[in-house]
This record gives sequence, structure tokens and C-alpha cells, in this order.
Amino acid sequence: MDSSVLSLRIDGDLLDRLRDHASKRGMSVQDYVVRTLIRDDFDERFKTAVDETEKFYGAA
Repeated sequence: MDSSVLSLRIDGDLLDRLRDHASKRGMSVQDYVVRTLIRDDFDERFKTAVDETEKFYGAA
């Protein structure tokens, strides 16, 4: 599997908040951000599937 590097420039206050959230979960900032992105992607796909199912059965 190929991998790539993603570089971000973010505000210091936001980085502090990310560090706080990550440390509460015993994670690095990088791992926390990646897991959040993965989770958000899953949520979007799941919502789309639910919406399509409701349309199919006429519930929406």
C-alpha cells in the first residue's frame, strides 16, 4: 500500500486543543486526527446508506 505525507499549518490554539483531546485518549495528535477523519468518513457513508434505504422504502 502506498503512503503519502500530509502537512498542515494550523493555529496554535487549535493545536493545543487537538493535543488535549488526543492526550485524554492516550493518542498522538497524528493518530487522533487520522482516527477522526476515518470516523467522519464512515459517518458520512453510513448516513448516505441510511438515506438511500429510507428513500427506497418510502420512509423519507
